[in-house]
Amino acid sequence: METRRSFYTALISGLGTIIGAGVTALAGIYLLWNGPTKRRAGFVEAIDLAQLETGKPKEVVFERTRVDGWRTLRETTIAWVVRADDSKVVAYAPQCTHLGCAYHWEDHGSQFVCPCHGSRFAIDGKVIEGPASRPLDRWAVCVESDKVLISPQVRKA
Repeated sequence: METRRSFYTALISGLGTIIGAGVTALAGIYLLWNGPTKRRAGFVEAIDLAQLETGKPKEVVFERTRVDGWRTLRETTIAWVVRADDSKVVAYAPQCTHLGCAYHWEDHGSQFVCPCHGSRFAIDGKVIEGPASRPLDRWAVCVESDKVLISPQVRKA
């Protein structure tokens, strides 16, 4: 004959089994699912090639999608885009490689200058004068149908 105690013991054991199976299934889905952090985002259109002068950097503002942990963010960011010739374009990330300060282009010296700590970079991104120890970081770039497309991921120099 079944007692009240054995009934409650069986009920609690059954509920524990169901809850454990549910947690295990959710953990398995989380670990095996290729979510947004594992997807590769594509290039975004930044500027028309005709708007760039050869050998003169231009500050370009574009929107990108960035995954930060659990969140997918749509944000506006900047790139310094340089047209080297008819088909080659380079885009630099807007932060100095020393401490991440914003730098700018100076026409009279033909160089990128970080006003905070005095780093100077050539038009090809190489360090002219420190304290920065490595060249400017670059965005991956491609040109399609006279449009400059920039990858949402920065490549370290």
